[in-house]
Amino acid sequence: MERRSELLMPAGNLRKLKMAVLYGADAVYLGTPDLSLRTKSEFSLEDVIEGVNFCHAHGRRAYLTLNLFSHNKDIPKFEEYLTTVRKVNPDGLIISDPGVFQYVRERAPEIPLHVSTQANIASWLTVKFWQGQGADLVVLAREVSFPELEEIRAECPDVKLEAFVHGAMCMTYSGRCLLSNFMAERGANQGNCANSCRWNYKFHMRMKDGTVQELIVDETNQHMFEFLLEEGVRPGEFLPIQEDERGSYILNSKDLCLMPKLDDYLRIGVDSLKVEGRGKSEYYAAVVARAYRMAIDDYYADPENWDASDYMEELETVGNRGYTLAFHKGRLTNLAHGYEQTQTIAHWEYAGVVTEVTEDAFLVEAKNKLEPGDVIEMVSPVARNTVLFRAYDYEVAATGERKDVIHGGTKTVIRLPFAMFELEDLDDLRSNFPPFTVLRKERALTEEQWNRLKLDKTALAMEVKDTANETAYRRRRDALVQAIEADTSTRRHKTNRKGTEGCCGKGCNGCLIFWQDDIYAKAREILLERKQGAMLTKAEAAELKLPAAE
Repeated sequence: MERRSELLMPAGNLRKLKMAVLYGADAVYLGTPDLSLRTKSEFSLEDVIEGVNFCHAHGRRAYLTLNLFSHNKDIPKFEEYLTTVRKVNPDGLIISDPGVFQYVRERAPEIPLHVSTQANIASWLTVKFWQGQGADLVVLAREVSFPELEEIRAECPDVKLEAFVHGAMCMTYSGRCLLSNFMAERGANQGNCANSCRWNYKFHMRMKDGTVQELIVDETNQHMFEFLLEEGVRPGEFLPIQEDERGSYILNSKDLCLMPKLDDYLRIGVDSLKVEGRGKSEYYAAVVARAYRMAIDDYYADPENWDASDYMEELETVGNRGYTLAFHKGRLTNLAHGYEQTQTIAHWEYAGVVTEVTEDAFLVEAKNKLEPGDVIEMVSPVARNTVLFRAYDYEVAATGERKDVIHGGTKTVIRLPFAMFELEDLDDLRSNFPPFTVLRKERALTEEQWNRLKLDKTALAMEVKDTANETAYRRRRDALVQAIEADTSTRRHKTNRKGTEGCCGKGCNGCLIFWQDDIYAKAREILLERKQGAMLTKAEAAELKLPAAE
């Protein structure tokens, strides 16, 4: 029997859970803040019950997290937790502490037990140990390479395996971080990591006379200094940093993304493909689930012709620190870390979410600032096609007032009448873009941010192809460094705000430019033969020599 991999998504609150399910997750994992390694989790026990019931009503699975390393103070909570868990009837309980594992197995033997990545399982010997203890599934450490994973699968055919395929990476071994405890007295292994490795550090040098200065170091004077780090919100506190012939060890890891190698994981039958991110946004939950859902389904439909490129484009619309294959090939390289700029960025951002579909309009809660000329895309949870449009003003649903700008964070609900989408089939609009549909908008980036994205893309391509294109990498890196030094705050969109140059050329419903200008005549002829809502691909636009944004 073919092993079909499930897509496992994170759920930091009830709304994120529902969006992950609607956008394609086979299963979600969730937990309450006190016992689940996420103190910022927004789930009460009542929310957990509703969330699990929602999953089961949609034919999906729900796994609860009990993956803390327990202290004595935690033990009295377990009885109440287990009483509730047994009522909920989850599909699995994720545990890392051996004592907690035994506690649950003895008191609730009917609950399937999953061993967390926090248990640092990196060999088939350890997998067999946990299988012998009664584990139904083991989550492998992020440090397991793909060749090792293949061997584990072959040696352990009768236990379910789970592997991380996407999300943030920790600078330490599978999350065993002491830096957070030291810097902020916040325990990473108690679910309260301060993300100290992501903070902004400045480089200082201390003179032998005790003064701290910014100095240029070269071969003539480097013996005079010791090197120190200063964290952004602790001015005056200097931490020694050692340097060897390979340079200083910078802390920030890029984000894991195994989409370019996902077919390998599907081929060998990894039971569960896990996405990190219970603390990330609902937009992240929706779009990442959508990308991996399409990729997995397309692989099973036609594995020989599977190609990751389209799904990578989708993942690039989600904020990230740059993507890396991490330990896939067995060891990290400099390409897995972001040395120059560590911001989470993308050229798209969350614009809003559909709260209601009326007889003649979408009602959308705005999530970020909406301005005249914004290119907005509706991302369907049930269909492959999206709908693009450009807006120049916005109707406030409650009052009918039209505004040029809608500010994010105000929970303003705007009305998008179906009349805006005159080239779309209305029945398709209603069925393909239900409540919880997310909208995204083009984001204006600085020159520094655009250069960071270009460097990230070059670095990932080098990892995937296993090539050493140092010339291109250095060129991209130098451009980023120059942009950082220029320190310009000027922001620009990928497409222009107005005029024919601003049309993406794909034939969406939003730019009447496309449907009126003579330069798009040939493209319109092609689209007339296609289903409503279908657009040109980038390749077709290039072949037709249509104007396109860089």
